[in-house]
Amino acid sequence: MSNLPDDPEGAEERERMLRSMLEGFFGDRTDEVLAQMRAQGIDPAALAGVPGAGAPDPATMQAVLAQVQRLLSSSGDGPVNADVAHDVARQVAVAEGDPSLTGGQAKAATDALGVAELWLDAVTDLPPAGGPKHAWSRSEWVEATLPAWHGLVAPVATSVAEALATVLRDQLPEDLSGSGMPAVPGLPVGALGSGLDPSEMMRRLGSAVFGMQVGQAAGTLSREVFGATDVGVPLLTGPATVLLPTNVAAFAEGLDAPPEEVRHFLALREAAHARLFAHVPWLPAHLHALVESYARGITIDIDMLEQQVRDIDMSDPDALRGALTGGVFGLQHTPEQEATLLRLETALALVEGWVTEVAATAALPHLPHTYPLREMIRRRRAAGGPAEHTFATLVGLELRPRRSREATALFAHLLAEGGPEARDAVWQHPDLLPDDADLDDPAGYHTRRAAQAQEQSDVDAALAQIFDAAESDEDQEQVQGQEQGQEQGPAAGAPDEDPQAPEDGDDGPRGGGTPAG
Repeated sequence: MSNLPDDPEGAEERERMLRSMLEGFFGDRTDEVLAQMRAQGIDPAALAGVPGAGAPDPATMQAVLAQVQRLLSSSGDGPVNADVAHDVARQVAVAEGDPSLTGGQAKAATDALGVAELWLDAVTDLPPAGGPKHAWSRSEWVEATLPAWHGLVAPVATSVAEALATVLRDQLPEDLSGSGMPAVPGLPVGALGSGLDPSEMMRRLGSAVFGMQVGQAAGTLSREVFGATDVGVPLLTGPATVLLPTNVAAFAEGLDAPPEEVRHFLALREAAHARLFAHVPWLPAHLHALVESYARGITIDIDMLEQQVRDIDMSDPDALRGALTGGVFGLQHTPEQEATLLRLETALALVEGWVTEVAATAALPHLPHTYPLREMIRRRRAAGGPAEHTFATLVGLELRPRRSREATALFAHLLAEGGPEARDAVWQHPDLLPDDADLDDPAGYHTRRAAQAQEQSDVDAALAQIFDAAESDEDQEQVQGQEQGQEQGPAAGAPDEDPQAPEDGDDGPRGGGTPAG
């Protein structure tokens, strides 16, 4: 795409120039932007022109401007730039390889999911989730779950972008042409076009940055997860069960358990999650509502943010990068949000605890390494991974079941006390959902629920008594009104008499017959 000579050393210098220019906006995501360029057939080394020429080649410079303008396109109008998130996620997903699945891999995965359903039928009354059984590559997982991540991040991204645009509206320097467009470090004046005010550009750049971070996190997760339910929050719009054979095989390497046992154990967990989300209809909505409630409560101290960025030199790449990525401010947690976080962590722990207990119960008769595998998964979920830490940075919360061990103990106690019916009964209604006190004292769960039921019964009885008394008073008033109406009836009854009514001794209406002869 350029007539530049074959000059390896010069190419490296040109790419360093381009990297320096882009780092003002993209910081540690610059490598991802350069990777996007290469994926689209653009040679980054050619974009900065010939070393020592003083300015990039205009023809080739237009290509890099197109990349930056793409980040400011209409797809970035939302709080998270979906196109950027998609591109980055796909690139990260395949960074360590994402070979197409063989027929044998796909069959082994779907067969394991089918067997898992049979084993679960023996230990829980919750029926299979239904829907298809999938064997996915990492890229396929990204395509299917990325919309759900957008939904989780969007509320927080909106709050951050609006606050940042408000504070920086008057901080961006204008170009010398008087067009009102901000002067972007490293780019020619007016390079990004006209008609875009500084605050709007900041919103779109913020959207692009969030898109990159969401893409990075989702792409990283695609290399870590085993199915569609690992994070404890439903990521698919319909019922289905999924395994990623590449990740399952990588996890099985180095373990004492045979790969087949690992695959069957992970399939049990996936199928158990899917049953729970499919047949406890209020649970997915409950989890998403907690996340959304937390996100809606995000507050940003505008005064503090303005004070922090008042003296930022917007031509300084490091300062600008800090502003764009939220490095100059933190999300404020309100007391209400702290309570919501506690409820969310408890709910995630209950989901994880139930799945752990049910999957282990189903696996024990068939898989000799059930207990070591269960403990391995528990530690893995409790520790979290790079992708979960990235989402914690983005939205201020970690989707980790911190008290999964206590939740597992609670469900084991309920199973021992009343069988599978008692264990699964906690999902019949949100009011029966165990809380933090139940995780602290599993043995007292039924006592506390009985006390709550009695308290509710007392309240219902009191309300019924109040309503009955009100109805009785109303009935009495109606009876009294009728009695008063009857007493007043004769005095005012004359006008109601029929003037044509026959008098005493009269056989019929007057003049109604034929005159006598």
